[in-house]
Amino acid sequence: MIPTSDVDLFGDEALAEPYDHYRALRDLGPVVWLERHDVYAVPRYADVRATLADAATFCSGQGVGLNDFINHAGRGTTLMSDGAAHDRQREVIGRPLTPKALAELRPDVQALADDLVDRLVERGAFDAVGDLAEVIPVTWVPDLLGWPDDGRDQLLTWAAANFDALGPPNPRTEAAGPGLMEMVGYAQQVASRHDLPPGSMAAGVLAAAARGDIEPGQCPTLLIDYLAPSLDTTISAIGNAVWLFATHPDQWDRLRREPERVKNAFNEVLRLESPISCFTRVATEPTEVGGVALPEGARLLMMYASANRDERRWERADEFDITREAAGQLGFGHGVHTCAGMGLARLEGAAVLAALATRVERFELGTPVRKLNNLIRAFGSLPVTVRPA
Repeated sequence: MIPTSDVDLFGDEALAEPYDHYRALRDLGPVVWLERHDVYAVPRYADVRATLADAATFCSGQGVGLNDFINHAGRGTTLMSDGAAHDRQREVIGRPLTPKALAELRPDVQALADDLVDRLVERGAFDAVGDLAEVIPVTWVPDLLGWPDDGRDQLLTWAAANFDALGPPNPRTEAAGPGLMEMVGYAQQVASRHDLPPGSMAAGVLAAAARGDIEPGQCPTLLIDYLAPSLDTTISAIGNAVWLFATHPDQWDRLRREPERVKNAFNEVLRLESPISCFTRVATEPTEVGGVALPEGARLLMMYASANRDERRWERADEFDITREAAGQLGFGHGVHTCAGMGLARLEGAAVLAALATRVERFELGTPVRKLNNLIRAFGSLPVTVRPA
């Protein structure tokens, strides 16, 4: 008998404070039927990881959202495709994101982070979201992509809509529709231009279509695949990092003494405050998860943020500890659909943390304001005052 729950994981209260709900679902079993959302929740680490690793049995091509409209409209994108079709698209968007390509970008992004943090520390007080976390993703990343200057003022609105649209039928999902359509329409315009900067990611997508690697009609969706995830997830991670270090000054002191821990510290941030809470998968045949029998066609909610706090996997799961070996966290997913841009997000996050660690002795928090989104856990505002190193 599969346990059931009537919790609304996408209501305001649960989005603001989700972790007690996640723990309750983990305690109920490896699979829990969510009555309000008509989906099987998979809340435990081992089961989430194993399911994500088996893309043949648990597919993405039937959509990864929680409503029929987005699951139909998004089919064929990198996020919502399987097999050879997914591999071709992944190959195209992954070319500029190889470790070698990203290593060449490291000096540039570190210089940007150093300059930004220098200016903010001189001010003394700033918003760690609007003045810090958003700046590099909203300026530097669109430059890498080759995104035209016009339309950039809408990028954050469109990116948030992209993730809200993946939620269950609720007011946030409905409100996301116009922004999502605007983003698609604008991406179509960009894909039809002939003046994209040579060497940019967008130009690379169009070149792949010209070679026949992908269909020309796929270009707009691949541009969105670059753009939308590169904004909100990175902004979320940097904002969450500042909040965690501000509320755990002992961990900040440790990072400042041992800056070689920056990469692992970023992993621990992703584990404890996962930017993306969940996506769905669909069973392609009768199967089992955690010993629980499931029918073909079952839609499963892969609860990344719950798995990353699973007491069965992590000791002191709710504690922030940058000395923890956190490389196994699922904040970027797992398997063939692991976030293609995770290397870029890590590059930006590590650069900002490194810059802060050499310049800031202590953060003092103002009153944080959460930005509620169906899938993204982030702050809308995070006022801080810093004591210079």
